[in-house]
Amino acid sequence: MDFIKTLFNNRKLILKLGKNDFRNRFANTGLGAIWGFAQPFVFMLTYVIVFQYILHTGSNGNYPYVVWFLPGMSIWLFCSDAILTASNSIRNYSYLVKKVVFPIDIIPVISLTSSCFVGIFLMTIAIVISSLFGYIPNFINVIYILFCLICFIIALTRFTSSITTLVPDFAQLLNIVIQLCMWFTPIIWNLDMIVDKMGGKLIYAFKAFPFTYLVEGFRQAFMENSTIITDNNGLFTIIFWTITLVLFCWGNAIFKKSKKDFADVL
Repeated sequence: MDFIKTLFNNRKLILKLGKNDFRNRFANTGLGAIWGFAQPFVFMLTYVIVFQYILHTGSNGNYPYVVWFLPGMSIWLFCSDAILTASNSIRNYSYLVKKVVFPIDIIPVISLTSSCFVGIFLMTIAIVISSLFGYIPNFINVIYILFCLICFIIALTRFTSSITTLVPDFAQLLNIVIQLCMWFTPIIWNLDMIVDKMGGKLIYAFKAFPFTYLVEGFRQAFMENSTIITDNNGLFTIIFWTITLVLFCWGNAIFKKSKKDFADVL
């Protein structure tokens, strides 16, 4: 509750510094923040061209590949960028850590706020393009998944930001883990492949993966009424929130215990 209270009391500061953080990423370029939107957009477009028109990869069901792919990739790019930047945020804001009066707890959330500008832009692109193909999303599901995403990132980065600050090598390990998670998450492949090649039981393990819940939850908002959110009487929703709450409690305990040492190691 102390953490939530700190976020609420400093909400204006978080938003202001989040905007500055986003602008500062591209401060030395001619086009500035435009690169922040252009790079991931071109990345998604390249995947669509390669997998749909060159490799002829199909979607899961009778949906255009672009409608199936863009929602999943947009939520993943949002998630991965936010995790990596928030995890390195305390080292990047070392000058604030050394100020006794500054609330260190909000620093990872500042970086998350910065990532939200591009992340929400990518989600909007997915919504607009899918709508042009006639697939209007369930906006209640979209808002719910966005809420899930932010809660999960905050919970995870309470742990990763503190460890990265104390052990810099952890940032390299985290990069590798995030890359592996991309390929183990059904972003460019679909869950039916597991059923066809490995049997039906393994699909439950993949659906219990938090990243799968976020990717499939956003993707299926465009496609069907029964989604991973409601599957098996909400089993995967319960699993996701259980993992998120455990991560938050564990990460929060580690962060609170470690933050007294941050100034010494920076």
